[in-house]
Amino acid sequence: METRDRILDAAAELMRTRGITRTTTKEIAKAAGFSEATLYKHFRDKEELLLRVLRERVPGFARVEITAGRDRVEDNIFRLVRGALDFYRETFPMLGSLLSEPGLMAAHHASISRHGGGPSRAVERVAAYLHAERALGRVPEHADPDTVAALLTGACFQQAFFAYFAGGPDAAPVPDEVATALARTLTAALGTTT
Repeated sequence: METRDRILDAAAELMRTRGITRTTTKEIAKAAGFSEATLYKHFRDKEELLLRVLRERVPGFARVEITAGRDRVEDNIFRLVRGALDFYRETFPMLGSLLSEPGLMAAHHASISRHGGGPSRAVERVAAYLHAERALGRVPEHADPDTVAALLTGACFQQAFFAYFAGGPDAAPVPDEVATALARTLTAALGTTT
């Protein structure tokens, strides 16, 4: 296993169990079996490391591959919903502690934004997909992709929070029946049948 992968694996595990605010780069380096200097040869800062963990080690949203014009719109929306549900459920233990620390959250937001990350990226990604489907004629012209994208990510965030609240860090995934119902409802909101 390469150095970078060992660092990402250690960071993911520590961030899941301790949260981002209580995980230091020194602890990550130690858990990976390297010096802190080695960590900084691969990542500029803790926020870049967090973004890489979210994109490469957390199941779900970042790994969902969809292409406008391929598969049924409802099937693509289901994959986005399933990915978002899993992503949010997995990241609550990592990022939840930021909510109680306004100063840390503001600093984290500023840093993550510099790296091109942040929660709005999920909405933007879904909206871009839906706009592309509309341009292909698979979503009606009157549909509002931006609002449906906000509804999709918001509903997934809420359902994942409920699962995490009830089950803690080891919460079971939100059932596929919920993901299916969300996808069906969101597809209907778009007014598409493809």
